[in-house]
Amino acid sequence: MTEIKLGRTEIKTNIVGFGALPIQRVPVDYASLLLRKAYTAGVTFYDTARSYTDSEEKIGRSFRDIFTATGEDFDSHRKNIYIATKTPATNKEQLLTDLDTSLDLMGLDYIDVYQFHNPAECPLPGDESGLYEGMLEAKKAGKIRFIGITSHRLHVAKEAVVSGLYDTLQFPFSYLATDEEVELVKLCQAENVGFIAMKALAGGLITRADAAYAFLAQYQDVLPIWGVQREREIDEILGFIDNPPEMNDELRAIIANDKKELASDFCRSCAYCMPCPVGIIISQCARMSQLIRRSPSSLWLNAYGQSMMSKIDECTECGECRDKCPYHLNTPELLKNNLDDYRRILSGETNV
Repeated sequence: MTEIKLGRTEIKTNIVGFGALPIQRVPVDYASLLLRKAYTAGVTFYDTARSYTDSEEKIGRSFRDIFTATGEDFDSHRKNIYIATKTPATNKEQLLTDLDTSLDLMGLDYIDVYQFHNPAECPLPGDESGLYEGMLEAKKAGKIRFIGITSHRLHVAKEAVVSGLYDTLQFPFSYLATDEEVELVKLCQAENVGFIAMKALAGGLITRADAAYAFLAQYQDVLPIWGVQREREIDEILGFIDNPPEMNDELRAIIANDKKELASDFCRSCAYCMPCPVGIIISQCARMSQLIRRSPSSLWLNAYGQSMMSKIDECTECGECRDKCPYHLNTPELLKNNLDDYRRILSGETNV
């Protein structure tokens, strides 16, 4: 079992972390099944967020059920289970309210890593928001152990890392990463800031989890949180605990081919551009060309897919999505190009 140390927190955890965003999409009993499998296999780090609808509640209920079934006390195992969650709060009062809600829903006395959820700017002591002061207040009260931040914005992430104020950074990182993003990982290592890698599968565009794992394992103490919502997905990821994929020529070839195919600007499906004023599901429509080619096309070339993509015709090019995109993509242009490609595929003019 490969273990990593999460920066200055001294948290030591299995390299396979559980990303709990997708479990908001499945029934509570099924979420409990996934979480029980993860815990039984040795997963110790679980990441969720106040914004993930009922994800926190499902985590709390699942862990209570796990230990009730064995006649054990959850509190006696708590020190070996690391829970991270996030707040989208923009002021101190809301942060403290969110924290109490998270603690209550998960049935916890404390959060191991409490994170600012993709703020537009890096919260700092003395700014007008009072956010960082709220973190310090919560830490002094024993409600949180470590202060973290999640981001899709490179400048915010760098500012947080070099500030010395943050114990962890959560940032998208996969083998599609740019050189700047690789340098960010190295900066975290130099500053002893724990690096939590989200979107190891690039929002579903990477279809070989073994290649994704082998790439990330090359970077010391990077903790990927794998988002799963199907039993077969958790089974595959958990298989890496005892049989970790190692980089070889086959996986290097897969990575090289994917990087070539996806090297241009592509939508990461972070959804920070949404909601769209006219109802376009941008996080899917802006990467439809890749989705059709990298997953069963029948999932998208159907009545639902056609209805979803036809909404792009209603785009007013207001620019809101472009302005909100943390990757500075020309989203209206991406939408138009994907719609054109989609229609060529439907007509048979272009092959999948």
